[in-house]
Amino acid sequence: MPAPVQHEPVTQDLTEGSPLQPGMNRVVFLLALSVLINYIDRSNLSIAAPLIQDELHITNTQLGTLLAAFFWTYALMQIPAGWLVDRFDVKWVFAIGFFVWTVATASTGLLHGFTALILVRIILGIGESVAFPSYSKVLSTYFREARRGLPNAMIIAGLSLGPAIGILVGGKAVAAFGWRPFFIVLGLGSLFWLIPWIAWMPRRPQSTVPAASSVVGVRDILRQRSAWGTCLGQFSVNYYLYFLLTWLPSYLTRGRAFTLDQVAKYGGLLFLMSAISALTIGKCSDRWIKVGATPTLVRKGALVGGSAGIGVCMVFVAFTHGTWFIVMLAITGVFLGMGGCATWAVAQTLAGPLAAGRWTGVQNFIGNMAGWVAPLLTGMLVDRTGRFEWAFLITAAMAWVGALSWGIVVGPIEPIHWSRGTPTDAIMPAPANGAALD
Repeated sequence: MPAPVQHEPVTQDLTEGSPLQPGMNRVVFLLALSVLINYIDRSNLSIAAPLIQDELHITNTQLGTLLAAFFWTYALMQIPAGWLVDRFDVKWVFAIGFFVWTVATASTGLLHGFTALILVRIILGIGESVAFPSYSKVLSTYFREARRGLPNAMIIAGLSLGPAIGILVGGKAVAAFGWRPFFIVLGLGSLFWLIPWIAWMPRRPQSTVPAASSVVGVRDILRQRSAWGTCLGQFSVNYYLYFLLTWLPSYLTRGRAFTLDQVAKYGGLLFLMSAISALTIGKCSDRWIKVGATPTLVRKGALVGGSAGIGVCMVFVAFTHGTWFIVMLAITGVFLGMGGCATWAVAQTLAGPLAAGRWTGVQNFIGNMAGWVAPLLTGMLVDRTGRFEWAFLITAAMAWVGALSWGIVVGPIEPIHWSRGTPTDAIMPAPANGAALD
């Protein structure tokens, strides 16, 4: 492997257990709430998909194109978004992105026509692109390795609860009132999140503005073997996640002949189990690391086990019936939470605060190519075969590829020394008043 890039060291060096900026617990709560809103907003189209498909008289391939449109700009904007949160104050970068995506959600309910819906989904992707680079920037800056498991798990729990609430509540709301009011109320109501974010999120101290000589570039990141491993692993995670997000409601409706109420109940169950699993494993992972387990063992164990388990579950979900089908949906949720809770913790540790935004942007750029492929490929397969089994088998294969990538391609989970003798995990802003966060 190429030698690590040598940059000018950044001066702040805090040891494990040093005091951190106060009030970050409530900021983590806001981050988890924002990703819940984020995933309701990106999955709500799949909830309304059967009604939209009937209203617009579009094919499954066209529906797959509409479901994938969000990911076109979402993926392409990841690297610019990573640069923005590393270069500018993440507080305001994220606030602007949040405003754009919530307004786009509200606007969806006012639009008619296939092309107009594609355009607003493209705008939604631009707004949401800042989310995960911002999460990694905040957590890598304010939380040590042994404290990152639970905050990351809270974000993944929000990710899972978003579709759970969206499918459960949204499915019932769409059935009762139609899909347009659901989008309008959701988008406008979400704007209230900005009030506590602006009030609670601290501004970046001037001392942490990166000097030109200390900036880690995208090429520096791509020289690391682990970066390619996390990118391929993220592609795998996103493939099975987006397959479930975009096509599960339609599969339950058209492939299993479930009513909208049953779709809300059983689809919500999968994502609820994912949230519970992520929180449980995230909390336990912090404890294991604190008592001596290595981050490599703990983080990789969750990622490999979750991805491998998802692959097995996809096969069983495709071919089981009755009670066993519902049980396998619930178990799928457990592995989904396990496989997702450590993806960003790995990137945050490897990159450190100096490069967390860019690394996450690169990882999410390649990972979200799965959002281009999974919805459209599934629609094409269903149009060609009239069945969903091949789509589930391809998703299972992608999950197993991800397990291999996390386990073999990604190296030890420890900070990369971007600067001579200075681990980036030690680069943090000076605490505001010496208060501790634990």
